Amino acid sequence: MTIEELSFDLGVARTEADLADVRKVRALAYGHHVPEMARVMRRPDPADRMPHTVVLIVRDRGDAAPIGTVRIATNRERPLLLEGSYSLPESLRGRHLAEITRLAVAPGADDQLVKRALMKACYLVCLSRQVQKMVIGARSSALVRGYRHLGFECLTQSLGPVPLAYAGGLPHHVLALDVPSAERIWHSISHPLHEWMMRTCHPNIDVSPAPGYERRGASRSPNTLGTLQSRRARSTASVEASASIA
Repeated sequence: MTIEELSFDLGVARTEADLADVRKVRALAYGHHVPEMARVMRRPDPADRMPHTVVLIVRDRGDAAPIGTVRIATNRERPLLLEGSYSLPESLRGRHLAEITRLAVAPGADDQLVKRALMKACYLVCLSRQVQKMVIGARSSALVRGYRHLGFECLTQSLGPVPLAYAGGLPHHVLALDVPSAERIWHSISHPLHEWMMRTCHPNIDVSPAPGYERRGASRSPNTLGTLQSRRARSTASVEASASIA
């Protein structure tokens, strides 16, 4: 397994100061495209503190400035936010789902690399929580194409974009990814990100559960997320060692 250092650190927002920086990034990113959203994004969001919710923050390694963020919330205790605006298809009802919201990268940051790292972190969080489907909304056709390229299925392809109340009523397509099958799918189609997502260890990505999140009912294993890739690396090394002995 390859080890790659990134120019930023990605982790769980654990303090009020972290959440304040998260809001700054959201205001900059959303306000850059929709100016009236900047004011909304600066306000504290109660959804950030809900049970079974993880907010991630990316900080530049040079000056620790916040440059990216995303929120992951499961339906373990309550419906997803998007269910207030969109009725899930029958195939998703009764499943353990996670909704990805407030994905934002500050203007001037390496947009593609930060987003890629955030998506990897989302995948690791969902995998460790035994989430069956990852659900996300996409406002532009370019984002829809990007997510479909990653293996997401567009649930609103025939219906068309639906206005999401928590996103200022702006129309979004809704897409879903089968989490347990993602690695197999990426491998089978020789996806260019497969090696980066699955076989590259990024020490700068540490999404181990925050203590407060664990107390609200999440898995208490401290190693679930922090060692997923190191375990994969040890397993790969053992297989390769056995092959060389044989």
